[in-house]
Amino acid sequence: MTEPVSASPSDVIAVRDLRILFPTRDGHDTVKAVDGMDFEVRTGETFGIIGESGSGKTTLGRALVSLLKPTEGQILHQGVDPAALGARAFRKHRRDFQIVFQDPNAALNPRMTIIDSVMEPLEIVGEGDAVSRRRRGIAALERVGLSPEAADRYPHQLSGGQKQRVNIARVLTLRPKVIVCDEVVAALDVSIRGDVLNLFADLQREFGLTYVFITHDISVVSHISDRIAVTYLGKLMELGPAEDVIEHPLHPYTRALLSAEPIPLPSHLRVDRRIILEGEIPSPVAPPSGCRFRTRCPSVRPRCADEVPAWREVRPGHRVACHFATADGPPPDQRQAQNTTIMGEPTCA
Repeated sequence: MTEPVSASPSDVIAVRDLRILFPTRDGHDTVKAVDGMDFEVRTGETFGIIGESGSGKTTLGRALVSLLKPTEGQILHQGVDPAALGARAFRKHRRDFQIVFQDPNAALNPRMTIIDSVMEPLEIVGEGDAVSRRRRGIAALERVGLSPEAADRYPHQLSGGQKQRVNIARVLTLRPKVIVCDEVVAALDVSIRGDVLNLFADLQREFGLTYVFITHDISVVSHISDRIAVTYLGKLMELGPAEDVIEHPLHPYTRALLSAEPIPLPSHLRVDRRIILEGEIPSPVAPPSGCRFRTRCPSVRPRCADEVPAWREVRPGHRVACHFATADGPPPDQRQAQNTTIMGEPTCA
């Protein structure tokens, strides 16, 4: 059972019991990419989403900007359901909710000059004339750190970091309220990731932007986020203030993710704290009963197979989907005490 999450006037996005299902190729089953999520994104914050590949992060991000329609549930934009809008109202509404994709190469048309790509959103919405659109495009390029000389170049003439800046400039031309950043620095060299992240921070202060930052890099999400949501197999495992989630995780899955973060120390100075999860992430076509994480959880107990954990608040503003997590932290590791196996899955003796 899920505790109700009330909406607030400060919420720019409110997600209510969201499900996004895709039919399999044979049409006999469905892929449960997002399977019952409840959360909200507050105006002006950076909302981080982390999780393994296949946990539903990208599908969720696309749904937040109305690139995908919910199969069930709702996504509210400042109290408005985009799915209920007419075609004209929807086109105007979605300008406020934009996305920057992971691959800067695939996001740009190789046959278009940089300035044409940046002006394209303005042309689509019919804003201004050719002169004013070019002026705004050049201004956007300069704001993200690119010289006007780059405007008439083609994507293959720019580096990966420069191309990602072009994608950011293109989004800025529409003056959005929310930008979903889907692994925006994953394809960039480590040496320039910091510059791009600093650019996002500067733009947020200047334009009052709200970010939903999707990544698998814990160091990135902990550095830039105000709150962090942890996803696993289409469900939220944990959500809370960034510092609280990083320093005091409540869910065994969050603790395992944090333990995998590389430590920049010589091997003889490191303390072995890595938690090794057994097995692979299950199929989203046929997820485990009860708790989705139970087949890999080091703290699994019989109740985990029988009952779906409630999405509950354990600390102020800190929610978790685990039967046994408390305000003091995640449940203790049970594997050392396990002596039996039922149906190929570990359980307490």
